[in-house]
Amino acid sequence: IGISLIILLSTFTGATKEHDFAEAFSNAMPFVTLIIVFFAILAVVHDQNLVKPLAAWVFSFEGKVQLLALYFVNGMLSLVSDSVFIASVFMKEVSTAYEMGHFSFEWYEKLAIIVNMGTNVPAVATPNGQAAFLFLLTSSLAPVLNLSYMKMVKLALPYTIVMTTTGAVCVYFFL
Repeated sequence: IGISLIILLSTFTGATKEHDFAEAFSNAMPFVTLIIVFFAILAVVHDQNLVKPLAAWVFSFEGKVQLLALYFVNGMLSLVSDSVFIASVFMKEVSTAYEMGHFSFEWYEKLAIIVNMGTNVPAVATPNGQAAFLFLLTSSLAPVLNLSYMKMVKLALPYTIVMTTTGAVCVYFFL
């Protein structure tokens, strides 16, 4: 996307020197680097099938307990990792279990909802769950604001607790 923007920018403005517009992209480089490292680590986790035992543990439960277990496992993994990756890995596991005939389509739909909730609701208030938080943390404003990862976690913790609890209550009583 960045290279495409540079090409379009130079095409439409006539600017031919990279230094004329490179500054706009250099501020995002720490964030892009962090995301690349994130995905490299997660690719190793995926290739080593490190999530399979957690999925098997979740599928060992039945009924609402299975939904809650999936919600909390997805939430805890999303707190320390990339939410989209966790969702895609768990959806693959859920889809594989469905294709093997372990549960009905209606239950599959509920599990898909829980994967989405679990990877978004608990992690939304954490720096890992919000790209905007990570972007701010890696920006040049972080030192000016005296911002650190732990400070962001402490500020987000009350929201994480309330949102996770509310989500779990909704999973148990309304799904």
